[in-house]
Amino acid sequence: MIAFENVAYNYGGGELLSEISLRLAPGSFHFLTGPSGAGKSTFLKLAYADLLPTSGHISLFDRDLRSLSRDDVAMNRRRIGVVHQDCQFLDHLPLAANVCLPLTVASRPVDTRNLTELLNWVGLRTLGDALPPSLSGGERQRAALARAIIMDPDVILADEPTGNLDWEMSLRLLTLLVELNRMGKTILVATHDLNLIRQAKSQVSARVLRIKNRRIQLAGADL
Repeated sequence: MIAFENVAYNYGGGELLSEISLRLAPGSFHFLTGPSGAGKSTFLKLAYADLLPTSGHISLFDRDLRSLSRDDVAMNRRRIGVVHQDCQFLDHLPLAANVCLPLTVASRPVDTRNLTELLNWVGLRTLGDALPPSLSGGERQRAALARAIIMDPDVILADEPTGNLDWEMSLRLLTLLVELNRMGKTILVATHDLNLIRQAKSQVSARVLRIKNRRIQLAGADL
């Protein structure tokens, strides 16, 4: 689905990521860990074509990223849902309208029944008319997940999705991600929370990756 081949990325001349070769297979579940500043967010941006690699090749759904037009990139990105740690909403629009923004941008109709089912699934059915400033941190993250999957993407990338949540809410969000994986979605979660990873590994077959010395390696049993 998403493949890296000997990818490197430089920030201002300094190499942040180097010699990254990795494939996110359909239906797989990956965690990406590493210290702050190691390049986890940069890796995710490369994975959904928000950044281009300094060298190497990235393929989205079996097509080399550098061969794609801007329209092709936009179409492929619709197959990737992204959950940011600091999720941003349009504060003047109610939650339901914010969740539907990807459909609006893509000029697709909103299926009211599907929207209701989605909000119910993330536990926000009664908050469809609420404005974002009134939402708690956990509600915002679940709304961000709903927005990320409303286009029924094949891949969900989540950048520190539980970073600002308490443990109970972190587990609730993890349960939703595990359910999505069991539905066949490819999941990649960047996180520094090793307890969350341990909890997930008791529920799903997850591969744990670690960024160290600019490279990605399989994490060992020390997790």
